[in-house]
Amino acid sequence: MTDTYDASHITVLEGLQPVRERPAMYIGSTDARGLHHLVYEVVDNSIDEALAGYCDHIWVSINRDGSVTVEDNGRGIPVDRMEKNGKCALEVVLTVLHAGGKFDKDSYQVSGGLHGVGVSVVNALSSWLDARVYRDGKIYDMRFSQGKTISQCSEREETLSELRTRFRQWYVEPQVPAGADGQGVIPAPAAPADEGNLDRIQFLEKYQAKLSGTRITFNPDSSIFETVNFDYDTLAHRLRELAFLNAGLVICIRDERNGDHDRYHYLGGLSEFVTYLNEGSDCLNPAPIFISKKDEENKLEFDVAIQYTTGYDEKIFSYVNSVNTREGGTHLEGFRSAITRAINTMAKRNGLIKENSSITLRGEDVREGMTAVVSIKMANPQFEGQTKMRLGNSNVKGIADSLVYSALSEYFDENPKVLQIIVEKALSAAKAREAARNARELARRKGALESGGLPGKLADCSERNPEKSEIYIVEGDSAGGSAKQGRDRKFQAILPLRGKILNVEKAGEHQLLKNAEIQTLVSAIGTGIGENFDLSRARYHRIVIMTDADVDGSHIRTLLLTFFHKSMPKLIEAGFIYIAQPPLFSVSKGKVEKYAYREEDMKKLLAELGEKGISVKRYKGLGEMNAQQLWDTTMNPENRIFKKVMIEDAMEANEIFKILMGKDVEARKDFIKRHAREVKNLDI
Repeated sequence: MTDTYDASHITVLEGLQPVRERPAMYIGSTDARGLHHLVYEVVDNSIDEALAGYCDHIWVSINRDGSVTVEDNGRGIPVDRMEKNGKCALEVVLTVLHAGGKFDKDSYQVSGGLHGVGVSVVNALSSWLDARVYRDGKIYDMRFSQGKTISQCSEREETLSELRTRFRQWYVEPQVPAGADGQGVIPAPAAPADEGNLDRIQFLEKYQAKLSGTRITFNPDSSIFETVNFDYDTLAHRLRELAFLNAGLVICIRDERNGDHDRYHYLGGLSEFVTYLNEGSDCLNPAPIFISKKDEENKLEFDVAIQYTTGYDEKIFSYVNSVNTREGGTHLEGFRSAITRAINTMAKRNGLIKENSSITLRGEDVREGMTAVVSIKMANPQFEGQTKMRLGNSNVKGIADSLVYSALSEYFDENPKVLQIIVEKALSAAKAREAARNARELARRKGALESGGLPGKLADCSERNPEKSEIYIVEGDSAGGSAKQGRDRKFQAILPLRGKILNVEKAGEHQLLKNAEIQTLVSAIGTGIGENFDLSRARYHRIVIMTDADVDGSHIRTLLLTFFHKSMPKLIEAGFIYIAQPPLFSVSKGKVEKYAYREEDMKKLLAELGEKGISVKRYKGLGEMNAQQLWDTTMNPENRIFKKVMIEDAMEANEIFKILMGKDVEARKDFIKRHAREVKNLDI
């Protein structure tokens, strides 16, 4: 450390070095989420080609060496020399931040990648990257390492054999066999009769427009990422999503490590997407409501598919130029206001609600049980941050509101029976909301939900700063007793629950408020639920689920997670929910006692301590530990292991909770059959 600070201390990072120094600024994180974001950045470029009308096939491969290949049949990245710097355009796109075709409005009317940093960031964060471009019957190759050019752009003519192979890959032979259920799989067309008789020139003249494209293969840099192991299911989920959002686009994925593969091709687009999301649910309108409207003046296209189920949850997923806006934005705000206004107006116009009635359906009423996918395509979207979680264009809210309101009004005029079904569902939701409000008021009068009237079974901590406080939700009085004795009373509170709480996936808010254990839980946390939820009132910033390591304990944990996911999702989003990991084994020899959290760890301890005179105990419940053991293994901040509960993908989380905790028994059976071979610890 020096006391002087002058111009010599100012560092200017050249080229892509800023990306390598601060990768989280560009991809969000360097964990598994950031790793997979690299693939999405490359795929998004191919999607932009599809949106522009030049690409109808995308192929993704997880290679045996851990690298990933993304190939499309778009126009291919330009390879000619740029006048300003004399460099190949391909090299500039891959090595210079904020360089690309998205700034040229003539090249892309609609695009998800607007900042010109996506593929160059991937290049910077890869130990190596190979780029191949197919244009005009020629192949252009370049190689990079950590964002730096290793080999200049080479050029050669593509042979007739290579042309035919790629043509068959894209248009004749299916990339992968159809899945067991055939979902989303469209058989590939037969080979043209004359394809085998054409020479190279004739072949190019006939099929050249279909055989241009770009192939990017990259290997993530293990010195930057916490893990470089790509997860097939994570990538497949996103690619299937993109296929739904871009009707007619064929997307294939293959895992060369184990042979897993899928081919996605959905002609029904958003309607098929909503049908897929509601698979196994009881739907009130069997055919989804589909709206597609354009605003030519603002160059905006708004598509939405809506379907109602008999359930209570609202599931809305929003996208801008195929980019998942997980945090919503102005397009979602416009949609929500429009659907509330349209249903209220049309309900009164059709006599379903009397004109002079005091009943006004709220947004939460009309959205109960609704599954919707909102997708807009627009020029110049303003995303908040490079990871594009939220749309910020202020004018989009009014445009979306106007387009959706007029389209829904027109639809309900033509389909009065669908309107009646939706209004009846919304009126039922309004009555349930009123019943829930009355239940909350009654509970408050009794002191059950007020922070000033804490439940008697809660052993609170003395710390009053929520950021320093934590509460353990434990199973039963036995474990609760040990936890109360073993805790640090200054900052650790204990709340024992008796039995299993209500499965809220099958219940409305007015029903769950009648459940004594849920009332106790809500009261202890202090935030309230539903419309009265206030995160700032949380009495603890670490809410720890601590249950036995058996089937009942797992079930209770799942019920609690279902409750938090449905009734207090902001606690999960804020990172307040944790799962304690108690040890499974105690291994002792003489006066030495050690703990193992996995069977592999237990075997290592056995080898370490020797085989003679060893006692191994398998813990089935927290009650088997005394207070000191519970503190040493599970509650002491210096030794304990917690898992933070996070929602990486809201759509996938909803799907899992619906399968595991919903009413569809067959879907649950299918899930069990599908994952039976993955079970590691079966408790019968």
